[in-house]
Amino acid sequence: MRKSIIFGSAIVAALAVSGIVLLAQQDKSSRPSPPAKAECKLSGGKGITIDYSSPRAKGRKIFGALVPYGQIWRAGANESTTFVVGSDVTVGGKAVPAGNYTIFTIPGEDKWTLVISKKTGEWGTAYPGPDNDLARIDMKVSKLASPVENFTIALDQAGTSCTLKMEWETTEASVDIKK
Repeated sequence: MRKSIIFGSAIVAALAVSGIVLLAQQDKSSRPSPPAKAECKLSGGKGITIDYSSPRAKGRKIFGALVPYGQIWRAGANESTTFVVGSDVTVGGKAVPAGNYTIFTIPGEDKWTLVISKKTGEWGTAYPGPDNDLARIDMKVSKLASPVENFTIALDQAGTSCTLKMEWETTEASVDIKK
């Protein structure tokens, strides 16, 4: 009797581990907020890469409702948004050394703040706190002519610099990045 209980428990444990592994390997592109990437190549072959998940508006009011004004937001969905810089740059006039970071924003009606955190590997909304901030940088905000369904981050290149743009609903927030 004792052997069958142990054997049965081992089978249940093995099935549970298999299920966890299968969930972890789930195709990320099938998520409601699929993965997306923005890249900018800087001089010297180095560049900037942003990996994020792109949520959909689905008819919801986004800024000022789903994403409250004045509160830290992970700038995407699922895993936190990563910001990988291959060489030293300035973002909105503030020095950012080459390295791996996590970015967050603080959206407002007329002004956004980009938060570059030194801590990486968070899941979701887990902002690690201001003690881990490398920089807080003002972003320009403008209204878009037509609504954007999918949250989008882009790095628009112009010579040796890029403009980081975040667009969703009818809002665009941007900041310049220079080598």
